[in-house]
Amino acid sequence: MTPKGIVKSIEMADGRVITLETGRLAKQADGAVVVRMGNTMLLATVVSAKEAKEDVDFMPLSVDYKEKYAATGKFPGGFFKREGRPSDYEVLIARLVDRALRPLFPDDYHAETQVLINLISGENDVAPDALAALAASAALAVSDIPFHGPISEVRVAYINGEYVINPAISAMAEADLDLMVAATMDNIMMVEGESKEVSEAVMLEALKRAHEAIRLQCKAQIEFAEMVEKARNKRVYCHEVNDDDLRKAIETYAYKPCYELALKGNPNKHERADGFKAICESFVETLPEESREEKANLVKRYFHDVEKKAVRDAILNERTRLDGRKLDEIRPIWCEVDYLPSAHGSAIFTRGETQTLVTTTLGTKLDMQTIDGAVFEGTSSFMLHYNFPSFSTGEVKPNRGVSRREVGHGNLAERALKVMIPNGEENPYTIRVVSDVLESNGSSSMASVCGGTLALMDAGVKIRKPVAGIAMGLITDGQKFAVLSDILGDEDHLGDMDFKVTGTKDGITACQMDIKVDGLSYEVLEQALEQARQGRIHILGEMAKTITEPRADYKDHVPRIEKMMVDKEFIGAIIGPGGKIIQEMQRETNTTIVIEEQGNFGVIDIVSANKESIEMAKMRIRAIVAVPEVGEVYLGTVKNIQPFGAFVEILPGKDGLLHISEIEWKRLETVESVLKVGDKVKVKLIGVDAKTGKMKLSRKVLLPKPDNAEKA
Repeated sequence: MTPKGIVKSIEMADGRVITLETGRLAKQADGAVVVRMGNTMLLATVVSAKEAKEDVDFMPLSVDYKEKYAATGKFPGGFFKREGRPSDYEVLIARLVDRALRPLFPDDYHAETQVLINLISGENDVAPDALAALAASAALAVSDIPFHGPISEVRVAYINGEYVINPAISAMAEADLDLMVAATMDNIMMVEGESKEVSEAVMLEALKRAHEAIRLQCKAQIEFAEMVEKARNKRVYCHEVNDDDLRKAIETYAYKPCYELALKGNPNKHERADGFKAICESFVETLPEESREEKANLVKRYFHDVEKKAVRDAILNERTRLDGRKLDEIRPIWCEVDYLPSAHGSAIFTRGETQTLVTTTLGTKLDMQTIDGAVFEGTSSFMLHYNFPSFSTGEVKPNRGVSRREVGHGNLAERALKVMIPNGEENPYTIRVVSDVLESNGSSSMASVCGGTLALMDAGVKIRKPVAGIAMGLITDGQKFAVLSDILGDEDHLGDMDFKVTGTKDGITACQMDIKVDGLSYEVLEQALEQARQGRIHILGEMAKTITEPRADYKDHVPRIEKMMVDKEFIGAIIGPGGKIIQEMQRETNTTIVIEEQGNFGVIDIVSANKESIEMAKMRIRAIVAVPEVGEVYLGTVKNIQPFGAFVEILPGKDGLLHISEIEWKRLETVESVLKVGDKVKVKLIGVDAKTGKMKLSRKVLLPKPDNAEKA
């Protein structure tokens, strides 16, 4: 008998209906929910271990998002024809969900927990990513896993002056703002998006509109969970063993030294870390030697809590920071461009103890990135890659390929810059920017935005305006608060908010926010946005001391691209049988030639660092597409000889008949007596057959006519 599931419907403000269903699929998971909107369906499952592993003092949460190609009736690309490693897009969606969920698990819950979200049915014009967090939260809501939710997530777009929740993919082409927002009933948890230089006021209003829609979805999840018996009693657990006496002893011993150390204002990260470590080690010396090893993990955890409280209190009370700066002060900045002589564009951007080396490489349409997802497909001509080696923080770690963090930070920097990249005739190139982080102590992704701007300008890319980025932090005890500009790594770790904002002098181009505290007011967010705007303007001013606008021309070793347009009927002639003609042309002119059909035309890109090579290729192409004109004289090549005449190629791929009677003024017995295959011969086009298009050539009309010439 078909099992009857439990279903809850959510009616959105625009009339669309989202349904939540549990009890029919994946029943052995701790929680499983199918979310459906129209024909888009996601299956989210969650499983959590019954016990925590020994000596684990954190939340081992993993979140994965996977799009099944069968969901949209497609085959996966590649040789194996099956879903493999997650795409960057899938990684980014998983990160959005992870960042929204992770802060809401109990602090003392350390059981390994896995959330899996699968797109099982998709539609071409519906973005499923806006439903992923709702599916994951609903799966947690109907399970017995302790979780301080529910949460949900929506996309809010600003289109033609209107705020639209979860718009169609096709509508996003006109959007000035594309924002993903996750929240509980009461608090915004996570924000990430891009925009076309919108104001801080538009950004704030978008957050409010998104939160209204999220509250509706959270309320539905609460009612949905009440319908599921398993969800009524959350599991009992004990993942921590505490020693209150030890906790109090550490607080008594270490709080004041930590507070005083925080006020010293040391800008050196490692020296500060050594100072706090020395306080901890001195406390350990006060313990009986036989108990030190046994209590090592507890000491580490409790000291971290004391250090965190002392640093936060110092900032709130004294309005000064770990490195001695004022709350809104930006660290010293120095920049340099053209650092790498062989790169198309390069820059170093250093802010305090954060440094990145950024390169720009210019390529052709052949270098464009192909996007082949279950829902999204197409190409991309601008990409930014971010690398974060372990030496940048003075650590030793194995290299295991590109991390999810690197994908996420690179995507944020790419979104910040791409709106300023020109299109069409202004930019014929495919552009790849690579940010290699060399030092890190606070917001290397924002340094990548600044360095990316400098490297693009150094390469001669005509970006519309320079873009800079800044990371904002927050410390609050519920009463007092401090908004911090250009946060350190420690301030990110010990603080209540990490709010990254990028933009030009005129508006915001991208943002990313993670909030770790309840009850953050819009007034605080408004102050953070204004402080970020002022910081951004300051950073742009510092960057302008190095370079103010893109180079007037590309560097000598950058490949130049010149465009030609021909009627599309000539595309086949330029390419030739099996690509023979175009390959020969590229080889002989030392160029790269790319042809793309657009409407009734063929758009040709000719690429070379050598101007003469480009001109040579253009001449060859003009010859192929040229239309022979009666009366014109051509230097042709004899291709074939017959008893009645010779066939002469006057333009590439265009032959005409030079009849035996048109070779000389005198009568010839054989064609071979004058011509042979391969000869270059000047001929005149004397006629074209109106029906067949066959061309008639003459050589003799270009020769002096003797007085006694015989009639042909």
